Amino acid sequence: MKFAMLFIAAALLIMQSCATTGPGMSKTSTASPSGPSKAANKDPLIGKIIDGRNVSSVQFDVLVEALAPHDVIYLSEKHDNPMHHKAQHRIIQQLIDSGRHPVVGFEFFAMDQTPLLLSLIDSKQARHAKETEAALEKKMRVKLGWEDQTDTMWGYYWGLLNLARDNGLWAAGLDLDDSLKRRITRKGTFNLTPLEKDQLFSTHLSDPIYADYMKDIFKQVHCGMGHEKMLSRLYDTWLARNDKMALSITQLYRASKVSKPEKGPLVIIMGNGHTEYGLGVMDRVRAIDPGISQVNLSLSEVLPTPESLDTYLTQLDLTGYPKAVPADYIWFTSRVSSEDPCAKFKATIERMKNKKKERK
Repeated sequence: MKFAMLFIAAALLIMQSCATTGPGMSKTSTASPSGPSKAANKDPLIGKIIDGRNVSSVQFDVLVEALAPHDVIYLSEKHDNPMHHKAQHRIIQQLIDSGRHPVVGFEFFAMDQTPLLLSLIDSKQARHAKETEAALEKKMRVKLGWEDQTDTMWGYYWGLLNLARDNGLWAAGLDLDDSLKRRITRKGTFNLTPLEKDQLFSTHLSDPIYADYMKDIFKQVHCGMGHEKMLSRLYDTWLARNDKMALSITQLYRASKVSKPEKGPLVIIMGNGHTEYGLGVMDRVRAIDPGISQVNLSLSEVLPTPESLDTYLTQLDLTGYPKAVPADYIWFTSRVSSEDPCAKFKATIERMKNKKKERK
């Protein structure tokens, strides 16, 4: 029982990194844990942008022109990769420079926090000394519940929020409240109180084949650990989060169309796992409003050792689901680290065990 609680706590941390079925999952790195391997840094795919549908290379300007007409643009990331956030910043700026007024939605903030983000946008006119700006940033970080995140991680999203503020763009959260996510992972959706269930939205997009597919991914992400009950709770959290984010996106879309001047497109900042193969969030948006045009750019780290492009374009092969490449477009970047994720996960559990012993 004690180990199960530790696993749940560690799982909640891992869930924030977003489950993904990328080709690197089954590959074991032999690189130094201190950083990316030399082989990965020399991968010829780094910096290339690939149109996944016709397997052709495109230039940055062509990419943005292809993305811009869509209602919703997913800039799917690995959360801790600075190159992914630089690419997001560059694309949003290019959209602004072309005369558009994108709305920026964030997985890492809850929909309930949107008023805080919009208040930040409104503060553009009241900018003063550096000391005032530093105080504002510190205040926002606390209000958004980011005190325990690293300065580096906070800096990535604060930079994107400042880009929105500087240009008067709407910014919004998409996800469930953190406390509700934790409750689902600990208890499962069925065991929530009626008050909590009333806060959830469901597209009812789930079936045994998809459930088994996702549970297998969760087990791989957690290094083969996790019993059926725990995997079911992780799956409940996955469904609840994706349903909520899909609903938030459709609400933002409708709000952007009645604004003066009309705003758009929606630019969504979220982890790759939520958009891979057009599933997760994308198919749920499609179920809520099939008229919304969506496109996914996957910002993807190369594997620890160079692989052919075909390795990254393996199609989804799931009974009852259409075959699809992982993303409409893939922008390859170098790796942040080639550390074995299983070693990191086990170390997290070990640290939690030690802290528990220290408190006794």
